[in-house]
Amino acid sequence: LTSKNVHRFSCVYHRSIALFFFKSLFFDPNCFALSTLSNNFYFQHNIYNSLNFSLFVSSRKRLNRRSHAVSIRSSQHLHSPPQYPNHYNLSMAMASNAAATSAKAFAKKLNIGKVSPTTTTFLLCDIQERFRPLMYNSETVISTARYLTSIAKELSIPVVGTQQYTKVFGPIVSDCFADGEEGLKKASIFEKKKFSMITEEVHEFLESSDDMRARSSFVLFGVESHVCVQQTCLDLLEMGKDVHVIVDGVSSQQPYDRKISLERMSSAGAFLTTAQSLAFMLMHSADHPNFKAVSKLTVNHMKLPNEFND
Repeated sequence: LTSKNVHRFSCVYHRSIALFFFKSLFFDPNCFALSTLSNNFYFQHNIYNSLNFSLFVSSRKRLNRRSHAVSIRSSQHLHSPPQYPNHYNLSMAMASNAAATSAKAFAKKLNIGKVSPTTTTFLLCDIQERFRPLMYNSETVISTARYLTSIAKELSIPVVGTQQYTKVFGPIVSDCFADGEEGLKKASIFEKKKFSMITEEVHEFLESSDDMRARSSFVLFGVESHVCVQQTCLDLLEMGKDVHVIVDGVSSQQPYDRKISLERMSSAGAFLTTAQSLAFMLMHSADHPNFKAVSKLTVNHMKLPNEFND
């Protein structure tokens, strides 16, 4: 073996080791230790840079040997592409694509579903008179809606409601608001025939002002869970919004439909939570100026039977 062949073998060997490590780190689910490290974006970023730099330096060394260069040239020359564009472009493409994928995954992990009154909208979906006697645990859904709309009033959160084909199914149940008909009048209610709440009119309303456009989190409750609620949830997720489905505030005529729809929405990316959990998450701290008022609403709500506990 000549010294040149030994060097070539060494370069191929070390590059193979690097690529094997890269493959194990990011594509082998059975490699627990490496997979754990790969969850760290900054670790991944350094690996991509190291791999790319190793390929670049390898090509650079070969170039310098051929030209009998003693040292690396000027900084400006260092950043020029090597004489082996296929290797360079491949490494750059691998690093760029992997870094982009990692950045998206890292950003997604940061989205853990926290809420704030200034960035949240409540959506009351089709809790109408005709559905009241038909829904599974309907009285709990209505009392939960009343609790949520009361919280919305205390924390200045807009409530958007829809009525499905009002002529047939009647208006929204006034008991969904603590002040009955007055509360219903103050809410933004939209007529619809589309199953999803995100009709053209509702979408226009959500984009109607800077304040509404800044609200990227949506709290969803109503009926039926497997039809209108689910389709609303999926539309919002498709729009890039955070959706928080209140499990004690949604229902269907059949318990099984409700159960499967909750699983479906969760798997699609919605956050499942309870009304009380959401209320305290909105305040963040007992120092919140409305803490006592919301706590009183919570105590009164807890005195009512929750049929979903049975």
